[in-house]
Amino acid sequence: MEEDIKMCIEVLRKGGLILYPTDTIWGIGCDATNAGAVRRVYELKRRADSKAMLVLLDDASRLERYVDEVPDVAYQLIEAAVTPLTIIYDRGRNLAPALLGDDGSVGVRITGEAFTRQLCRRFGRPIVSTSANVSGEPSAPTFARVSEEIKQGVDYVVRYRQDDEAEARPSGIIKLRANGEFKILRK
Repeated sequence: MEEDIKMCIEVLRKGGLILYPTDTIWGIGCDATNAGAVRRVYELKRRADSKAMLVLLDDASRLERYVDEVPDVAYQLIEAAVTPLTIIYDRGRNLAPALLGDDGSVGVRITGEAFTRQLCRRFGRPIVSTSANVSGEPSAPTFARVSEEIKQGVDYVVRYRQDDEAEARPSGIIKLRANGEFKILRK
């Protein structure tokens, strides 16, 4: 795991793309503050620019750097979550513009998984986390199910957990308004 983290950080700092195991399914990642790297992810996935991607952080204390207004209830939801939870906040900031929805919203997940938590902490910036598939195709719950096109399209493929056959699931998603109102989009 240590060598993978070092290589990922090197690639991310150069604006490259990584294929990595997340706290949910296998993902494509890049520096979420680098507009050029984010554009490369959209191109690799053949994804419409209008479909925003989420970002991973290692700790809720970093939220206020990337979210304009974090409702108090967000911290309670994060702490209470027993499975991975993505929260969509009203307005993101200090991120590549393409990561924001048309309304300025941004999806953020605080990762609790060892590899991604360590990677985010040591990189010091949010990391894009989007499913490792071409848009419209099924997501890859295991490394074995990631297409060759995706594997060849990234700059580094993480070795950690490649043999893990446990079928992972996508995170739950909640849209949380600045006033504390929320809507569950996916359980």
